[in-house]
Amino acid sequence: MTPTAPEKPEDPEAVKRHRTLFRALQRRKNPPLRRSDITVTDEAAVKRAVKAASLGNAMEWFDFGIYSYLAVTLGHVFFPSGNDTAQLLSSFATFAVAFLVRPLGGMFFGPMGDKIGRKKVLALTMILMSVGTLSIGLIPSWDSIGVWAPILLIFFRMLQGFSTGGEYGGASTFIAEYAPDKRRGFFGSFLEFGTLAGYVGAAGLVTALTALLGNDAMREWGWRVPFLVAAPMGLIGLYLRLKLDETPAFQKLESETARASEAADAVEKSTKGDLGRIFRDYWPTLILCICLVGAYNVTDYMLLSYMPTYLSKELGYSETHGLLILLAVMAFLMVIISQVGKLSDRFGRKPLLMTGMVGFFVLSLPAFLLLGQGSIPAIVAGLLMLGLSLVCLLGTMSAALPALFPTSVRYGSLSVGYNLSASIFGGTTPLVVTGLIAWTGNNLMPAYYSMAAALVGIIAVACMKETAQQPLAGSPPSVETKEEAAELVEAQAREPKF
Repeated sequence: MTPTAPEKPEDPEAVKRHRTLFRALQRRKNPPLRRSDITVTDEAAVKRAVKAASLGNAMEWFDFGIYSYLAVTLGHVFFPSGNDTAQLLSSFATFAVAFLVRPLGGMFFGPMGDKIGRKKVLALTMILMSVGTLSIGLIPSWDSIGVWAPILLIFFRMLQGFSTGGEYGGASTFIAEYAPDKRRGFFGSFLEFGTLAGYVGAAGLVTALTALLGNDAMREWGWRVPFLVAAPMGLIGLYLRLKLDETPAFQKLESETARASEAADAVEKSTKGDLGRIFRDYWPTLILCICLVGAYNVTDYMLLSYMPTYLSKELGYSETHGLLILLAVMAFLMVIISQVGKLSDRFGRKPLLMTGMVGFFVLSLPAFLLLGQGSIPAIVAGLLMLGLSLVCLLGTMSAALPALFPTSVRYGSLSVGYNLSASIFGGTTPLVVTGLIAWTGNNLMPAYYSMAAALVGIIAVACMKETAQQPLAGSPPSVETKEEAAELVEAQAREPKF
């Protein structure tokens, strides 16, 4: 849709003199809804869509969680022996490499999802992610093949990152376009339930293997097991995604495009043209998305990815000790995340997001001070302070972000904005924080970094519009029952008489 020049404001005096005329003009520009315009969701189909999207997201974060929790071990396996900090930095640098190619994946898969459909692209990203993860589990160590070990690791990490570029934008779009308007927060929260489930699965498996095998066996061969386990999970996710229908919003968009006189031209549009449209027409919203995602990702990776390494490497706790405590905290967050989604449907996205951002800004320093105390109650209290702030973002963001963009460019715009931000701020968090601690010698640097991100998030949330219980931009209303659709049409027909 080509942007038009802003309309000249109507003369208030003219509106008063000719109310009927101006009301008729307004109705002509915004015709009333017909019953056929409103999408009545099928609850069973919504649940299938949520399950398929969430499982794919769980697998993505299972893969990334494995790498995070095995960062110390992988440093020893894939990089030459010597300085432990150098090995850890090398491992986190390889972790960050995947995020450098995520924007390329977002720019490739996002516009493709707006053109050929969400379902096909999500199936393709699942296949690529599974191949990348399985391959990492099969790479020989540095002792076996020397420099080729980190080269192969970096290549398959880049494949993971490229496929992930199309994952979150597509999965959140998929759920948002299937869910009814009044429950989009609740259903969207299950996407991040999948995130937590992936991390919990990764942490649980790594903890169990470390306890059973010991550190020596984990470095020898045990680290491969979690990567090999991820491949069958990917096949299950692929099967579920292929069984789904395309989203109702995309089906309506396709049917409208097919009826339009420019349909043939629309089919010929290139991905490059679609990308140009996103950056040209939606750049203010894109910047807002980048700021929101940046603040969210720094705090997310700080707690869920970097924390086990921080507890073991910087504070001296055993690897199993730190993982078990974080595992319990994440399990608690999984229990309450859907309730946070419900709260965002009831009170709005902005209040919940603002609560999370302010929580990180105010509580990060006290939380990290507690972590440094050493006692289990202090560690649990510190992680809970961070976790409760994070769950306000986790339970709300997957419904808030897709609502920023219209249907015709939603997948592409969200994939570009999300992955640019995740690349710059999210995946680099463990590397940056480890480097800052090594440079300053201050174990509180993670708290200061988190507070800076939260401040950006507070400003971004203040600038965004409230979208709870409203139709997605560019899509008709989506309701749960035919009665609710009839009520919408009837309510619109009741106009005040002057």
